[in-house]
Amino acid sequence: MRSKKMLGRALGVESAVVESERASDTGLGIVVHIRIRAADRDRCPICLTPCPGYDSGAGPRRWRTHDIGLARVILEADGRRVECPTHGVRGAHVPWARPHSGFTRSFEDEVAWFCVRTDKTTVSTRFGLAWRTVGAILERVAGSGAQSPARLDGVIRIGIDEVSYRKGHRYLTCVVDHDTGRLLWAHPGRDGKTLRKFFRKMGKRRCRKIQFVSADAAPWIAKVVKQLCPHAKLCIDPFHVVAWATKALDNVRRKLWNKLRNSSESDEAAGVKGSRWVLLKRPKRLNSKQRGLLAEIKKLNQPLYAAYLLKEQLREVFQNRDWQGALMLDDWVQMAKRSRIPEFMKVAKTIAHNALGIHNALIHQLSNARLESLNTKLKLLTRMAYGFHSPKPLIALAMLKYGGLCPPLPRLT
Repeated sequence: MRSKKMLGRALGVESAVVESERASDTGLGIVVHIRIRAADRDRCPICLTPCPGYDSGAGPRRWRTHDIGLARVILEADGRRVECPTHGVRGAHVPWARPHSGFTRSFEDEVAWFCVRTDKTTVSTRFGLAWRTVGAILERVAGSGAQSPARLDGVIRIGIDEVSYRKGHRYLTCVVDHDTGRLLWAHPGRDGKTLRKFFRKMGKRRCRKIQFVSADAAPWIAKVVKQLCPHAKLCIDPFHVVAWATKALDNVRRKLWNKLRNSSESDEAAGVKGSRWVLLKRPKRLNSKQRGLLAEIKKLNQPLYAAYLLKEQLREVFQNRDWQGALMLDDWVQMAKRSRIPEFMKVAKTIAHNALGIHNALIHQLSNARLESLNTKLKLLTRMAYGFHSPKPLIALAMLKYGGLCPPLPRLT
């Protein structure tokens, strides 16, 4: 009896009674027959409610568990089914495995732990599993952890952004907790309908407690946040604001280059064409050759140099905090409107339209930097998840790695 208890613990099924073991049909593995304890018998696998038995199923059910040495171990138990008043006829709950799984909980936890830390070839070879099977395991492990309502308690500052995960404009909308750095939620799509799913999961009580939301200036984010988080202040990410000016500067450079090229001033056109990275870099990062080129632009192309100064002045605005930065931003908007540079007049109009959100970001010093860092990591994770034919395993892998849902490596204690 003691040896059977030790075997049950080693296989991760201490919640069951080990009755017997035998060699598998191929002779290369072990089949262990187990029995569920009376206290866990005849329960719905979804809600765990005690239910009346329905039938004995289609025969014994099997689950793969941890190998013993070089031998693969299969658990076998009666395939009893129950009839739940809510969920209908289901295979009876077993405490050692998740619903709809052919693997034990501890085995799936071990696979998930390895997936977070190594590549897919290593995982598939180590456990002898197809990569699609690994994806299904990740979904179950992450899904069981994400169902805990406590994960969303105490969240008051969140960041929202989208990340491309596949060609063809395929995006994930991601939400991060600024205080813990955890990925709270991710879902395919980038529109208001997608974002509403997150806030529905949060619930009205938690949504009312959210104080700050950082995001880019996407209208669909602002609209949903305003409707569902009445007490939240939307903070528009400074990086995206400076990016508007950077794009406007490059458009000014392109327009000047095309003008010079069409007027047969090839030397000046070549100089303007080669100035792209000089104009985009910060002054402190320019080398001596680049400083000389910038000085030449100042001498020969005043409109382009004026656009460059506007871009740098806007960047300097976000180096200031509190109301000083907000007042400097208002001054910059007026200066850009008077510049008579169409590209920057358009940027000034966009900034004025989003002034409240940008002021909130300046005063409360909240940006999407944490989201941008996560996006870079998700790009790498996308390569690790190559071969999954659905975004769900990728999301599960992201939640396990960056959402704090990865289970510890199973060990005997």
